[in-house]
Amino acid sequence: MLKDLFIGLSQNQFLNSAAKKYGLKLGAQSVVAGTNIEETIRSIKELNAHGISCTVDNLGEFVYKKEEATEAKEQILEVIEAIHKNQADAHISLKPTQLGLDIDYNFCLENLTEIVDRASKYDMFINIDMEDYSHLQPSFDILDELSKKYDNVGTVIQAYFYRAEEDIQKYKNYRLRIVKGAYKEPEEYAYQDKKDIDTNFIKLIEWHLLNGKFTSIATHDHRIINHVKDFVKANNIPNDKFEFQMLYGFRKDMQLQLAKEGYNFCTYVPFGKDWYGYFMRRLAERPQNLNLVAKQVFTKKTNTMIGLAAGAFLLGRVSKKK
Repeated sequence: MLKDLFIGLSQNQFLNSAAKKYGLKLGAQSVVAGTNIEETIRSIKELNAHGISCTVDNLGEFVYKKEEATEAKEQILEVIEAIHKNQADAHISLKPTQLGLDIDYNFCLENLTEIVDRASKYDMFINIDMEDYSHLQPSFDILDELSKKYDNVGTVIQAYFYRAEEDIQKYKNYRLRIVKGAYKEPEEYAYQDKKDIDTNFIKLIEWHLLNGKFTSIATHDHRIINHVKDFVKANNIPNDKFEFQMLYGFRKDMQLQLAKEGYNFCTYVPFGKDWYGYFMRRLAERPQNLNLVAKQVFTKKTNTMIGLAAGAFLLGRVSKKK
């Protein structure tokens, strides 16, 4: 129910619009690195100073117009130029839907090709973020097309999908980020039980550490992190074969500690005004994340807005059952 609630809230366009307008007043600075490129580069450089690299996400929701997708593409190109100009230790994570996947496949592919091509000139990596199941195969298809010409592109494997093991084997020669998964998916496609998801998550991590090119382990779970530490030590896996990843604003002390211990660490750095849907999906992915940033993010105004939307969401579910 809690996961359903956060997914429902993430898709509430009224709250998305309100968050865009009042983001900083609602505490957005705790979960996004900036609302513009200049602020974001400054946040990246601060993390770099602690030995932490970054992957940058230009936030955006509900893109169904070509002009909006083109605007997002131009923004990402500007970020690439800013990273290069400022000699920041960072690369790009992007969402195909933000770049037109829900509009036209070929249009989206053209946008991604331009981005990957620009990044390749600076030897910069581009990660294709995975979204819900309906966009999964088209996103892999785009990766396949881009890989015919470029080698600076990789993607994400979501552990809750039954097909994840097959996908990770197919793409073992790619740099991959392994995550649990943040969307509400039907039982025919994905594991529903947390224990099953965690088990598969660890299985995929271990397999790719032993057989893959480079593994980004995206989790805030200290138990899984400690398990990985023991696993790489027992199997003599060098540190340059993997990195830990966490979200900007989450478990800051652990991020600094892992970097201090000599592990490669990368912070997922979202920026922009369209932060609300992103944040709600992070809570849906792991409701415990709520405890990690609650004091920083949830002001009285935020709680009021979310409370109203939550009430509407729950009433909607009750009405459907009747």
